[in-house]
Amino acid sequence: MTVDLLERYMRRLKLATGLILVVGALTTSGMFWVARREAARLVTHLPDERPPIERTPADVGMDYRDVQVTTSDGLRLAGWWTPSKNGAAVIVQHGYKTNRSTQLLEIAATLARGGYGVLLSSLRAHDLNDGRVISFGLEEMKDLSAWLAFIQTLEGVDPSRIGIFGNSLGGSLAIQLAAQTQSIKAIVTHSAVASVRSTVETSIAYFTGLPPFPFTPMILFWVEQDWAMKPDLLDFTVWIAALDSQPILLMQGGADVVVASESGQLLYDAAREPKELWFEPDLGHVDFQRERSQEFSDRVVGFFDRHLLNPEN
Repeated sequence: MTVDLLERYMRRLKLATGLILVVGALTTSGMFWVARREAARLVTHLPDERPPIERTPADVGMDYRDVQVTTSDGLRLAGWWTPSKNGAAVIVQHGYKTNRSTQLLEIAATLARGGYGVLLSSLRAHDLNDGRVISFGLEEMKDLSAWLAFIQTLEGVDPSRIGIFGNSLGGSLAIQLAAQTQSIKAIVTHSAVASVRSTVETSIAYFTGLPPFPFTPMILFWVEQDWAMKPDLLDFTVWIAALDSQPILLMQGGADVVVASESGQLLYDAAREPKELWFEPDLGHVDFQRERSQEFSDRVVGFFDRHLLNPEN
């Protein structure tokens, strides 16, 4: 190889190396931009992005009235209340980026037919409510605490007979609330999240369509940097372990693609007695009501009957 050829080869090699570095830097920069955008989309829920209220309790034969609470930090939240006929009441809580008319009216109607007062509650940054940021329990306890204080004052409700039912994230928040107050006497969760760490790859893939690697660590980085949320603090197995003898029924499908399918088992293992786990390997996220309708109704109402109406049993 002559000197000229060697110099020409080295120049081309340097150019190719430079181009590779530039393309690599642009690709990495682009991935970080996408991750930052998706982090913001995951933790914010603006009013014009929210699903509409398409049905009301009247559509499933319930008598109800519109109710509203104001949280300790001044946010207004909307809900529906159906009066109690047996002295007991159940808070029914929606999940992540849904609302009180989504997936919950049928179980609410079933509980109401069983004589229960039913409060279809809602969270900040959801439904028709104030707020734009979803904090996965860091701030939402103010919402559920406001709803609990509200239901405790209602005519016909025995404050010692209040339970809570939650779908998905709503189930996780129900656990957290019950761990913080003995006023919740029984808990039922439907596809609850065990912890952010345990479900993050499954959930990020579902909600963003991005591959878990390399985007999961990037998105978590931006959630912490831009939104001051530490994923390791969002662990509901810690809260379930702190329950003070309140009974809990956990429902989890093995075909769940929204949260990690082992979430129910993780929560069950962390909980103390009395506890029940209903696991169906072929069911997806919050599928029990649709796919096992009668058994779902019987189990949920039966659980609340045992622990709210006949607690000595």
